[in-house]
Amino acid sequence: MIEQPIEIRTADGTTEGYLYRQEDGRPRPGVLFLTDIGGIRPVQREKARQLAGQGYVVLMPNIFYRTGKPPLFDFERTPGDERTMKRFAELSSPLTPEGMERDVAAYVDFLMAQDSVRAGRAGVVGYCFSGSMAMRTAAARPEIVAAATSFHGGRLFTDAPTSPHLSLPRIRARLYFGHAVQDRSMNEEAIAKLNAALAAWGGRYESEVYEGAYHSWTEPDSPVYNPEQARHAFEKLVELLRETLA
Repeated sequence: MIEQPIEIRTADGTTEGYLYRQEDGRPRPGVLFLTDIGGIRPVQREKARQLAGQGYVVLMPNIFYRTGKPPLFDFERTPGDERTMKRFAELSSPLTPEGMERDVAAYVDFLMAQDSVRAGRAGVVGYCFSGSMAMRTAAARPEIVAAATSFHGGRLFTDAPTSPHLSLPRIRARLYFGHAVQDRSMNEEAIAKLNAALAAWGGRYESEVYEGAYHSWTEPDSPVYNPEQARHAFEKLVELLRETLA
């Protein structure tokens, strides 16, 4: 597996990241990997390698480039801790919905321009904070993105005029949502409202709650990491990509 450092120019600056591809050089479908708010770090890089090993070229950009370069934390992240929450705000605040769409459009365009990426359709996966970015990616490049996946995504349905669910009319991708239990960023009421919006949208989708899995359960460096449910999440991701990008 080749892990290639890359730089991407966006409308708002330049970000860095990694491109994961097989050594044989054969073109494969592209997948955009959007990290959680912890950013690019060893466990995320390993997840990208694992996904690329399933037969994809995986792009992992630093989505928080407006704030800093990886590593984004020089202390142990503790949800609810004042220092941690302050850093979360520093990372997320510059990423407005409009900025997200500009960024993800640049990421998809960069991915599809790679010689190692097969022409045609691509996929995107987001975790936690970037679950909404996965939706916005599908909306920003509907002619390219065939599959968009969110795991323990937060604030996917809100009352704000910029709520991610309002991008559904522009989306043509097949969607998958894996929700956490007792998630304050995406509670049962919000999940129900999102499901209603998805049903009204009329596209292909799946939305399920992972029993016994709390917010960030897919992350090996999370205190609530759930190996069994993380495996299930990875299997669902690979299944969706195979069915849409084959």
